[in-house]
Amino acid sequence: MRTFCRFAVVMLLFLGAMLQAEEKKTREQKVREDKERVEAEGFWMYNDIPGAIAEAKKTGKPILVVLRCLPCEECVKLDDELVDQDPVIQKLLKEYVCVRVVGTNGLDLETFQYDTDQSFAVFLISADKTSYGRFGRGSHRTEWVGDVSLKGMANALERGLDIHAAYPGNKAELAGKRGNKPLFSSPEKYPALRDKFTDALNYEGDVVKSCIHCHQIGDAERQYYRDMRKPIPEKVLFPYPHPKSVGLTLDPKECAKVVAVAEGSPAAKAGFKAGDDVLSLQSQPMISMADVQWVLHNTAPEGGTVKAQVSRSGKPMTLSMSLEDGWRREGEIAWRVSSWGLRRMSTGGLKLDSTTPEFRQKAGVGAGEMALHVFAAGKYGPHAAARNAGFREGDILVSVDGRTDLLTEDDLLAYGVTECL
Repeated sequence: MRTFCRFAVVMLLFLGAMLQAEEKKTREQKVREDKERVEAEGFWMYNDIPGAIAEAKKTGKPILVVLRCLPCEECVKLDDELVDQDPVIQKLLKEYVCVRVVGTNGLDLETFQYDTDQSFAVFLISADKTSYGRFGRGSHRTEWVGDVSLKGMANALERGLDIHAAYPGNKAELAGKRGNKPLFSSPEKYPALRDKFTDALNYEGDVVKSCIHCHQIGDAERQYYRDMRKPIPEKVLFPYPHPKSVGLTLDPKECAKVVAVAEGSPAAKAGFKAGDDVLSLQSQPMISMADVQWVLHNTAPEGGTVKAQVSRSGKPMTLSMSLEDGWRREGEIAWRVSSWGLRRMSTGGLKLDSTTPEFRQKAGVGAGEMALHVFAAGKYGPHAAARNAGFREGDILVSVDGRTDLLTEDDLLAYGVTECL
């Protein structure tokens, strides 16, 4: 019996090792087979933005850049149907020079700025790298269906063609679609990535390990400020606010059509109504929800006014939405991949949940007072700092540095990286 048990344990360990090896092999195969398949089909250019620009100059077509982090699983169905030339948008794709980029190594961060917590992003640009618009998800990976769709992608492509047809006569209104100069011109130049990655994927070696994932760009940016002992800027900490954070719910099948407006929200106070087609924000033409996020992302954390041109029942209208100081914090960050690094910096690896009103009442915690439940405590490396200090799952945090007003995990994460330097 003992011999059998030992044999069973050995077999379990062996099978576990085999499964791990198979998982690694599958990830490696996924990247290599994607390249082989797409290049064999010949429709998409592959990891070759300079080549796409040259082709666009020759043909006069606009450029469609699809950025896809293959080892990540978000938006797989949308991406697969897009690359497989779904009949709904196949005709539209032929009007573009299409290029698929599967790693951010060497990516021009002045031209391609996007929410790096996402692993799927689409850019419509001209041959001179003027941005026509963006397309992509804005929520947690399980909620992408509410943000994007193939129908929405088709509408974005159509509007992109309209913008291209009017270019360069409309160049002034497109100026805001280009972001400010980034801290570093490409991801591998960030200090946190400089000694680990090059400006290209290594298909001759371990291609998966050579890839700079999207989220690593954001991680490196936050680490840059942390290493400089500077507060992480609000724009970096709460990036690409979802339209819902200002009260707008948009139809994923349309470019930027309002389906609901939250009562009492900035959007409601501005006069937005369900059914409005948002044509432009800050004079920039909107082709998708990602474009709305871009405008919000570039609105000051201290507040400001967002001017909108909408079509309501076929009639043009101008609206002004006022955002107050701190408006970005209406959006959540705990769902983001980047929250993993923020927990290391702020809580020593603790993942926290808000407690229910019933629990708070039993614990004698009043309304407006802190009571955060330790859902998980990291066990390894810097993420084990809190556990090593004595924190355990099930603990309730009622005060941090004498502060009892940090009511959510987001509040505590933000406090840790802006005030605890």
